[in-house]
Amino acid sequence: MDYVGACWDNAVVERFFGSLKHDWLLKVPQPTREHIRNDITTYMRYYNLERLHTADGDLSIASGV
Repeated sequence: MDYVGACWDNAVVERFFGSLKHDWLLKVPQPTREHIRNDITTYMRYYNLERLHTADGDLSIASGV
């Protein structure tokens, strides 16, 4: 994290939430809050361990570690 108000810090979070919204939540029915909570946890695991990221040469974040 940089200094207060640094737009670069916010960009990473905005990208994650944009992906969550467009790749997952809008495509899967969300009947209850518990279902949403479980889906977000599953998506975070997918995003960090499996999803390919073009900025990383089409590798998952976990494969770059």
